[in-house]
Amino acid sequence: MTIAAIFGKFRPGKLLYLKEFDAVSSSDLTKSRRVLIASSHSLFGQGLRSLLQEREDAGVEIVGMVSNLEEALQALDRLNPDLIIVDYDDEKLNRDEFLVRFVEGEKKLRVVLLSLQSAQDAIVYDRRTMAAHQIDDWLEEWTYTDESSKIISQRGDVDTKVDTRRNPMKNRLQKATHLLIASLLVVVVTALLILGMQYIRILPAAASAQAQPIDQLFYLELKVIAFLFSLIVVLMVYSIFIFRRKRGDAADAAHIEGSTKLEIVWTVAPLATVMLFAYLGGNALAATMTPEPKPLRVEVIGKQWTWSFIYPDYGVISDKLYLPEDKQSILLLSSEDVIHSFWVPEFRVKQDALPGGEDFVRDLRLTPTEQGEFTLRCAELCGLRHTYMESPVIVLSQADFDSWLNEAAGISDDPVVRGEKWAKNFGCRSCHSVDGTKIVGPSWTELCDGSEVLADGSTVTVDEEYIRESILNSNAKIVQGFAPGLMPAQFIDPVTKKPISNEQIADLIAYADSICR
Repeated sequence: MTIAAIFGKFRPGKLLYLKEFDAVSSSDLTKSRRVLIASSHSLFGQGLRSLLQEREDAGVEIVGMVSNLEEALQALDRLNPDLIIVDYDDEKLNRDEFLVRFVEGEKKLRVVLLSLQSAQDAIVYDRRTMAAHQIDDWLEEWTYTDESSKIISQRGDVDTKVDTRRNPMKNRLQKATHLLIASLLVVVVTALLILGMQYIRILPAAASAQAQPIDQLFYLELKVIAFLFSLIVVLMVYSIFIFRRKRGDAADAAHIEGSTKLEIVWTVAPLATVMLFAYLGGNALAATMTPEPKPLRVEVIGKQWTWSFIYPDYGVISDKLYLPEDKQSILLLSSEDVIHSFWVPEFRVKQDALPGGEDFVRDLRLTPTEQGEFTLRCAELCGLRHTYMESPVIVLSQADFDSWLNEAAGISDDPVVRGEKWAKNFGCRSCHSVDGTKIVGPSWTELCDGSEVLADGSTVTVDEEYIRESILNSNAKIVQGFAPGLMPAQFIDPVTKKPISNEQIADLIAYADSICR
């Protein structure tokens, strides 16, 4: 048992002051050492008493415990102690008066001032510095059970004896060596992690000008994460292996209360890092929003569970997003039902499409830098078929894009071709297949049977009037096996912003009829 263990809930020891008033003769070495404890703190006295009573082989006898100067003076004559241990931190004891009264006496006597302010060190009069758990060893030395431990000269002076096991210079050198080795290991592991990440494809290939500042910030954050990972793991593993308890070592570890310098460092450093990345993040965000002159305007409309793309300056609507290479496009995003989110991983940027009208339209700037076909995904959970809410994004050269615009702006004379176009523009194909696949609504191939079984068990003939009614009043007749309320109550032309016309309905019927041929 040690001082640190006994006084864990009290104030751990810092100063151990030993004053020798007279020389000790060799005949005294065999005598029992009589100890008087002076403290008004019961925990201090009881703990020290328990510690010393365990040292029966050292010839230590606790003759009494006093709580003030008057009791100590009385006990001095009555109990005849060899050593008085004084609670240095006890404000109820007048330390100065205490020492003066005992120094004036002629009796051979030792006085120990014991302070429990820190568990780090105990400093004795002969200038030795020791950890708190070494007080046990010092007490054993004080009892002179071993002649080689004697520290009192025949003149009564206290000689200096240096404990080579606690050489401060050696300790500092060892600490510096451990710190240097651990730091080098942190640097090596960090470098290996950063090198390894270069061979792992973490992100898809960047395909827009907006992706560049985002990628730069992302990879810088990964490097910092690699450093923090190395700092934590390397120091932890190094400490586990290097500072583990050795076989046969039963001593207590040093009791560490804290380090103000360390706390300042680990508070200021993370704060500075966060502020730096906030600044860099603001710059990256500003770079993605930088406008260019005369961008291409595209209205992007999300609805369960499809996308529509309108080019208002050209009167073109498409179920695929066509963009020119190396030219900025501004996407005006909105939703007809719930919140959707526009996200093409290769472009990096993402923006929500909100319902609520013109006041909730959000814009997103894109400058594609690579030709090819990409996939637009909805990044906001939006219902039953959220995972299938995808549309192609096709990036063309400026010349090919202009050719597509001219072709898409034309209106065919064939009602079937027009009907197919309206089916894509109004999002019909997101709920109804043309190959018999059951999606949200019945497949249009079922129209070829000439009849449908409704939810109430009745049968209805499939004709132009039935199709027209199903478009204009979708909940009037619900096909068996499907839920009501899934189709929009009204279809609005994305280009004209007007309800679907009779001519468009006729084209849709012609297109549906062509599927059965």
